[in-house]
Amino acid sequence: MRRGGRLAALAALVALAGSGCGVLPALPEPVPNEIVPSRVSDLEPAEGSETISPDGFDAVQRMAVRVRNVGCDELSTGSGFAVDEYTLITNKHVVADSDNLQVSTYDGRDIDVGTAATAALADLAIVRTRDALPSYPVLAETDPRQGDDVTIVGYPSGGELTISAGRVIGSTRDPLNANLGEVLVTDAKVEPGSSGSAALDDQGRVIGVVYAKTADDDSLLVPISTVRDLLADATAFENVATCEAS
Repeated sequence: MRRGGRLAALAALVALAGSGCGVLPALPEPVPNEIVPSRVSDLEPAEGSETISPDGFDAVQRMAVRVRNVGCDELSTGSGFAVDEYTLITNKHVVADSDNLQVSTYDGRDIDVGTAATAALADLAIVRTRDALPSYPVLAETDPRQGDDVTIVGYPSGGELTISAGRVIGSTRDPLNANLGEVLVTDAKVEPGSSGSAALDDQGRVIGVVYAKTADDDSLLVPISTVRDLLADATAFENVATCEAS
């Protein structure tokens, strides 16, 4: 079913982790008039999502991490995934205004965090760790096409690791970062705390990073082509400001 008309007239865009940043400035039509961060209300798995047992986790599932941001003014949670043994990807708004950034694996093991840096172009952040991460997936070479299957692996509401399946239903101009260009839209469900989750194709390769959802409960992804471009650019990320500096 064609969704272009609905995607071009999104009623609202909702960030998926509380970052304490308030309401962002209004944007030109046809994008939403305001973007309101969602606060994490509990630490239970998202209703209707499939909870994954730790038994028999393969490398793709073990690469997902839970991120807790003990911030300057509040606590928020998000998700992330490893891209190599000591580097993980999450969202900029997940690590913003951080006083203490905490990362843990699916089996509850705490990972010692070193540094964090955010991208100016997209809602992406890199976190370097001192402890080795359990495993990391393959990054897809190209972006998915409309109709391709997608599986999102993360920690909605800061609870248990869950999966949410759907399809890529199109693309739209990114309402949060005007210079970023096109982002992917899927019908896989996400919740507060899903920010930074890896979106995987049917071969377990990362094809995008969850960063928001729409008022229609569709999920928005930074496409893997953008992720690859930013990871290859040494100037794309800058260190996260501490509470004292912000």
